[in-house]
Amino acid sequence: MKQYISIFRIRFSNMIQYRAAAAAGIVTQFVWGFMLIFSFAAFYRSNPSAFPMEFSHTVSYIWMQQAFLALFMMWFWESDISEAIESGGIAYELVRPLNLYNRWFCQICATRIARTLLRCMPILIVAFLIPEPYRMSLPPDAAQFALFILSAALALGVVAALSMFAYISVFYTMSSLGIRLLFMMISGFLAGEVIPIPFFPDRFRAVAELLPFAAMQNMPLRIYSGNIAGADALRGIVFQLFWLAVMIITGRFAMSRALKKVIIQGG
Repeated sequence: MKQYISIFRIRFSNMIQYRAAAAAGIVTQFVWGFMLIFSFAAFYRSNPSAFPMEFSHTVSYIWMQQAFLALFMMWFWESDISEAIESGGIAYELVRPLNLYNRWFCQICATRIARTLLRCMPILIVAFLIPEPYRMSLPPDAAQFALFILSAALALGVVAALSMFAYISVFYTMSSLGIRLLFMMISGFLAGEVIPIPFFPDRFRAVAELLPFAAMQNMPLRIYSGNIAGADALRGIVFQLFWLAVMIITGRFAMSRALKKVIIQGG
C-alpha cells in the first residue's frame, strides 16, 4: 500500500505544477458554462414546468460540471500510459515489483485530482458570486453535501476503472486514437456531459440510468444540485459501488489476459 501512496503523491506533485495550462482551461470552462446556462435559460423561459429539473438545479449541475471537469471527463487522457504500450516502453513497467493495474489506477486518480484542484476554486467562487438566477446554490443541508462528497469519490473510481479499459484495449489495437474517440463520445453523452440524464427521453433514460456511465458525473452532480436526495441518493451511491466493484474486477481480469499475450519487439 505504501508504494501506491508514494506513486499517488509523486504524480500529484508533478501535475499540480501545470498552473498555466489550468488557467487557460478555466477561461474556457467559464465561457462554456455561461453558454450552456444561457441556452438552457432560453428553453426554461418558454415553459419551466416542461423540464425534469428545476432551473436552479440545472444551473448548479452545470457549474459543478465545469468546476470538476478534470475529475469526471473521459477525454482527459493519460498519454504516457498509451505511449508506453505503443512504443514498447511497457517493458520497463513490467519489471517493476508492482501490480500494473493498481499503479495506473493510482496514477489516473492523482492526475485528475491535481487538475481539479488547480481549476475548481476560481470557477466555484465566481459561480457563487454572480447574480440570480445564474448563481450556483449550496446543497439543502450538510447531509446532502456529505453524500455528494462520497458520491464524487465513487464517481472518480468509476471513471478511473473505465479509463483502465481504454488503456487495456490499446494492447490489442496498438493505437489509442480510435479508442480514445470512442470512449469520449459514448461515455460523455451517456454520463450526462452534453445534457443531464433526466432530459433524455423516458425509454432511453431508463436504459441509460442502468449503465455504468450513470455512475460517473451524473450521480454526484445531481445529488449536489438537490435533484436526487434522501433514499434516492443512497440508492444511487449503492449503484455506484456496484459498478465500481464490477469494473475493477473485470478490469483486473482483462489486464491479466492482456499481459499474458503481450509481445515486445526491438531492443
